Amino acid sequence: MSCSLLEFCRLQELRTVRDFLFQSQKIEPAENKNPTADNELSWDTSDWESAWDNGENPEENSTSTTTVEEETTGQGEPWLQDCVVSLSPCSDLLVVARDQKAVFLSAKWRTDDSGREAMTLAVSWSGILGTEEGECISSAISIPLASQKRSSTGRPDWTCVVVGFTSGYVRFYTESGVLLLAQLLHEDPVLRLKCRTYEIPRHPGVTEQHEELSILYPAALVTIDGFSLFQSLRACRNQVARAAAAGSDVVPPPPLAYKKWGLQEMDTIVDHSSVGVMTLCVFDQMKNASILGGFHASVKGSPPAMSQYVTVGAGPYTGFYYAVEGSSQPLLSHVALAVASKLTSALFSAASGWLGWNKNKNEEEVAQKQKPKVEAATPLGIRFGLPDSRRHGESICLSPCNTLAGVTDDFGRVTLLDLARGIAIRMWKGYRDAQLGWLQVQEERGDREHSPSATLPRRHALFLIIYAPRRGILEVWAMQRGPRVGAFTVGKHCRLLYAGYRLMGVNSVTSQGWQLHTQQVCLLDPITGALRTVNIPFHLALSDKKSERAKDMHLVKKLSAILKSRDVDPETLENEAKSVLLEIKHPAIKKQALESLLSNRNTPVSCLTNILCALNDTLKEQAADELDVSLPQLCSSQLKLLRLYSDIQQLQSAADTQACSDNQDSLDGIEDELSRVGPVLQRYAQFTSKPSVSFAQDSPDSPLPVQAFLSQMECTEDGEVKVIRRSEAEWSQLGNFLFWGCLCGRSPLHKVCDTLQQAGISPQQLLCLLLSVWLQREKETLQKPAETVRHLHTLLVALSNMKGAVEESWDPQSVSPWWQQIRSTCIQSHNAAASLLAALVAHRAAKASITSRADSKLQSEWEAVSLELEQWVVCVRQLEDVLVLQTLLLVPSPQGGAAAQCSIKTLLEGGTGGIADSVSKWVFRQSMEPERLQEILHSREIPGEDQQEQMEGKKDEDDADRTAELLVAVCKRFPHSLSPDMLFAHCCWEYVVQWNKDPEESRHLSVAVEHLKLISSPHIQLGISTMMWSTFIVKRFSAAAFLMEKVGKAPKDRLCRRDVGMGDKAMTFFLSCCVQLLQILMEADSATEEVPAPELSVEEAWTGAEGPASIAELALEQRGVHYPLVQHHCLLASLLHAAMSFSVKVKPLSLFDSKGKNAFFRDLTTIQLMPSGDMDPILVSMRQEFLLRVLTGWVQAIDEAPNSSPLPSTGPKADWWPSLCLELGTLLQVNPDILRRHLVCELYNQGLDLRAEEVMLEVEDKDVLGSQLLVLTGQRLSYSLLHSQSQTQTAMELLARLPPTLCTWLKAMDPSELRSPLIPLPQTSRLVSRLVEMLPENHAQYSLALHLLEAVDVLITDD
Repeated sequence: MSCSLLEFCRLQELRTVRDFLFQSQKIEPAENKNPTADNELSWDTSDWESAWDNGENPEENSTSTTTVEEETTGQGEPWLQDCVVSLSPCSDLLVVARDQKAVFLSAKWRTDDSGREAMTLAVSWSGILGTEEGECISSAISIPLASQKRSSTGRPDWTCVVVGFTSGYVRFYTESGVLLLAQLLHEDPVLRLKCRTYEIPRHPGVTEQHEELSILYPAALVTIDGFSLFQSLRACRNQVARAAAAGSDVVPPPPLAYKKWGLQEMDTIVDHSSVGVMTLCVFDQMKNASILGGFHASVKGSPPAMSQYVTVGAGPYTGFYYAVEGSSQPLLSHVALAVASKLTSALFSAASGWLGWNKNKNEEEVAQKQKPKVEAATPLGIRFGLPDSRRHGESICLSPCNTLAGVTDDFGRVTLLDLARGIAIRMWKGYRDAQLGWLQVQEERGDREHSPSATLPRRHALFLIIYAPRRGILEVWAMQRGPRVGAFTVGKHCRLLYAGYRLMGVNSVTSQGWQLHTQQVCLLDPITGALRTVNIPFHLALSDKKSERAKDMHLVKKLSAILKSRDVDPETLENEAKSVLLEIKHPAIKKQALESLLSNRNTPVSCLTNILCALNDTLKEQAADELDVSLPQLCSSQLKLLRLYSDIQQLQSAADTQACSDNQDSLDGIEDELSRVGPVLQRYAQFTSKPSVSFAQDSPDSPLPVQAFLSQMECTEDGEVKVIRRSEAEWSQLGNFLFWGCLCGRSPLHKVCDTLQQAGISPQQLLCLLLSVWLQREKETLQKPAETVRHLHTLLVALSNMKGAVEESWDPQSVSPWWQQIRSTCIQSHNAAASLLAALVAHRAAKASITSRADSKLQSEWEAVSLELEQWVVCVRQLEDVLVLQTLLLVPSPQGGAAAQCSIKTLLEGGTGGIADSVSKWVFRQSMEPERLQEILHSREIPGEDQQEQMEGKKDEDDADRTAELLVAVCKRFPHSLSPDMLFAHCCWEYVVQWNKDPEESRHLSVAVEHLKLISSPHIQLGISTMMWSTFIVKRFSAAAFLMEKVGKAPKDRLCRRDVGMGDKAMTFFLSCCVQLLQILMEADSATEEVPAPELSVEEAWTGAEGPASIAELALEQRGVHYPLVQHHCLLASLLHAAMSFSVKVKPLSLFDSKGKNAFFRDLTTIQLMPSGDMDPILVSMRQEFLLRVLTGWVQAIDEAPNSSPLPSTGPKADWWPSLCLELGTLLQVNPDILRRHLVCELYNQGLDLRAEEVMLEVEDKDVLGSQLLVLTGQRLSYSLLHSQSQTQTAMELLARLPPTLCTWLKAMDPSELRSPLIPLPQTSRLVSRLVEMLPENHAQYSLALHLLEAVDVLITDD
């Protein structure tokens, strides 16, 4: 691979840029009527173009195309040579400036006509940068600043444009032209701006260079430390952004700290390079001491660190300056006192300091009017130079390694300097007005794989790029004394852009892990607007001794390029690849090229075969001692595999003319087996044949590329072929290629088997591939099961008869590894139908094989019985069970999602409860109600038709009935594993597990409790309840109790979610389920003594289950509970549920004494000290108050329902709340008669007289109740007579006739306490009549009740 010019970007709006920068030249001639205005921008180049017509480069003849393009575009004038151009190293910003104007072009991505994205540079800002009168732009650079974010990977945060002016000012701008900082460092024009950034040292011992910005003046050099500049620019940018956001004025930034050196003893300076900090070796130090200090000079132990500066110009032609770092003493002052006056230390200039931030406005205005003070330069004498009185240097370009520099002069020479020794080591002539750049290339990883120094760090090669504009040629030279390795004919008006720096703000810590995307050298063509970079392979820098390996590597890359091309026809590809392979000399590289060719997907089989044949013939002709043994082996083995691939491919297209009737006797009876399982297979196929989405390349019908075939085949030393198993997809694809045509009847089965056997593939691997494709193509095989089963049987028999399949010494009374391999595959497969069919076929084939062996040995009519056949019987039985179970699991779920997969292996590994666990997960996905499940399980006990007849069903049955039939069929096949108690137990556990995942789904916990209720065995019921409580419930239950105790009321939704993990409504439902669970626990504990524990068992075919115990078995292992402790928790759960349902203010744990509190949330199986005896009256009073509030809340809740309508069974309106409160009152030592009287009064207060009369019958203390109801009656009558808005005359007359005591008593009543005062008078009359009956005649208020009865009767009569 040779050098190349690669275009990576293109400039847009070049004409706009030129017109803006040269606007004055266009307008001025138009006003003066100058006829030569059109040629104002063109230069007369005839004086030098003719001198180069006979140049030494033959490529310049191609410049004619450029000339044509110039004439057509009108941009052929060398206008760019008159501009200041700077490109950011990241190629994302280009600055073009002239006089006082500048244009910024930023990177943008656009899509071309072919749909590919390409980067372009478009104008983002243009304007005038000069502010002083008469000043012009003399130099500019674009410095990308690194991001300080930890997530940065090396891209710049922003780019700063530094511009130098002829007035001496240096100004810093953002990409959008916003001025950040301006400072007058010297009063002479700025000649050149250069930057040095951090580079990771490639070798230990190399001095780490610091970042720096250097500014050259005619007689001075200013250096600014990169770290302080980076921080100042960031601060200024942030200040400008804040001022723009706030709409305020920008605070003037502080001046920069810098060093200024006065460069002496050189007549003219036009360019410079800051090499960086260097340290002399001991020999050079002693040499300098001897030269400068003489015989008596003393030498320090450690050489001083010095900053080296190299300048070019005249008198001398090149000057070398050295400044001691970090010392106020002159350079080598300990050596020569004579030169002590020439050198002084650098002083950091901080004229104004950071105190300038706080100046007032008047001081700022005065400072702006006055010219800034300029610090004096520190004199720095020249150490030595290269004197040449006639030669004048024009530019200097420093190499990336800081050891070499290229210098151009007015004689058209390019000189290569060794900066460490200070000498010129090479010179090129004939390069007038040359532009220089450097390119450092890193060694590729592949180049060192076969090198003895492969473990060492990668090497770097240095190349000098020279652009000769007068010849229009770009050359690449290897350093230091290497040849020219590349030359390109380019335009004569291009600009070679070499930055020589990268990102600023990078150090040894932040640069770790970064990938800096920077271009070293770019060539800008102003005619086409193309930005191109030079690509140089590393091997061009190698010496002649390694050129053979470099040539081979070049040929490998050439072959890679050919293989990647999609437009090459097969014939050309074959010829090119063959020539390349034969031309490569090194065996290891030739092997690498051959492997890349074999792995290419675009190479046809015929091309590969022809190339390998030619290569194999060539290798045979070579001497044995000159040849690597591995290469011929690879060639012959791959050729053998290619021929095998071609043979199989040809057999796939051949028709199977051979009859498949051989060995069909063993298939007798297979039709009966298929008809027996046929209905289940049809139902299974209905679920599995639904359309699905897949990629075309993943289709099993896609042809197998030869590269994939070769990657999975490996030839052994003894000539056999071994199949390498990689991914399942590749394995199945290979199986499809070999056997799918045989299974479909499109390929001759015996010929395919013979071909594979001759190739040396083991029958075990072929059997594995056959079973893989059979199981994978289950949908296709179920479409024609009878036909595909016959082909499978033929293939299986053919493979069994191969040598090495079934051992000759196999005893039928033992297990054969060959048939065991088939059983193991079927046991592990999730394709239930295909596994069953394969097992049926293999069972028949194994039986025939065993019979033939027995006949040959015994020669009798007895039927052979062996352990092998017994295992096949068990396997077929298990696969039939799995097929029915898998068919059930494939029933679509209302929730969606993929169906669960099962196999014999997964069911056995799931333990004795694996089958019930699978069905319980299916019940959950189907959202089947517990009552519906109980109904289906009960129907299987009713004698009915056979399973197959039930599966056929009627066509008009709906899906629900068919699903129920499937479930019944599964339960009949697993009578023990899916017994009702076992299934309900697993369903209960599945629902509570799902609830624990999402506690907001309260219905899951409710359904779990419903399943728990349906378990008939109290022992299983008790164990599961205990496990549910300890595993899932008690933690959240205790959190709810402590939360309510803390807030003293029903908590809000936010607090419930924070502490309990669910909302307030979900927590109310959760507490209700806790009450039910604890009640079930108490009932089951009471019933365990009356019923013996059940005995769990499994089906005979599934006795080999190894895995965790079932939920029912774990439940039977649980210890018994302590009944009083369970009752204690149930009491607390009821209180919490009531408090949440009616929002009652209470601290639930405060309703119990210390013993009761300590007993809470303990293990239910332990015996705790429970409260006993009479409770503290204060606690009883608090409990009574709580229960009265609950009853009040219930009455208020049912107020909306009519008296005649029945109440719901759940929620705050449930009809069991009063009875629950009475039960709680008994347990809490609260007088239940108080609760009943309160309930009666609340019902009358709410206007629910009928419900109150029902409860009144149970009240024992009628006298107290009568007194309470008398007040309530008075409030009703007072409202009717005194507070009603429609007072009648009759009512007023009645009020006047009433006894004074009654009238006064009615006026003292407060009807506002009634929640429902508008009660019909007949209801009030009925209430007063009951009062009169209730109160004894000697009661103090009996007469008052009679007066009330009389008053109500009068009111009713008047109405």
